Amino acid sequence: MSLSLLVLVGVLFAVGTYLLMERSLTRVALGVGVLGNGANLLIVVAGSDSGQAPIVGRPDQLTDPLPQALVLTAIVIGFALLSFVLALAWRNWTITENDGVEDDFEDRSLVSRKEGTAKPGDAPHHEDVAR
Repeated sequence: MSLSLLVLVGVLFAVGTYLLMERSLTRVALGVGVLGNGANLLIVVAGSDSGQAPIVGRPDQLTDPLPQALVLTAIVIGFALLSFVLALAWRNWTITENDGVEDDFEDRSLVSRKEGTAKPGDAPHHEDVAR
């Protein structure tokens, strides 16, 4: 296992997490893609040692084909998920001409509970719902 590959996995996870916390759907889609690539690289790095191809070679020097098969499946699933998120972002852009995700009532309710201005059982005020 290479230290440089582990650092690259950490950077991919950090960048993907940062992008997921943005309020733009395009950045969220990019974050999903970067996190998927980081997870795939982690599976390959941690999955097996280097060796001969599993089809040809001596049995004692073969590499394990399971991590490679898992990554291939994960790439296909990640591509489908990324396509779906990009389709949602495109639909949101064409309808609202805005790529940002707006706050909803639950977000404001959690913030007011955190600040101590509202209790969990309180009913929302009319002006809070209209915002």
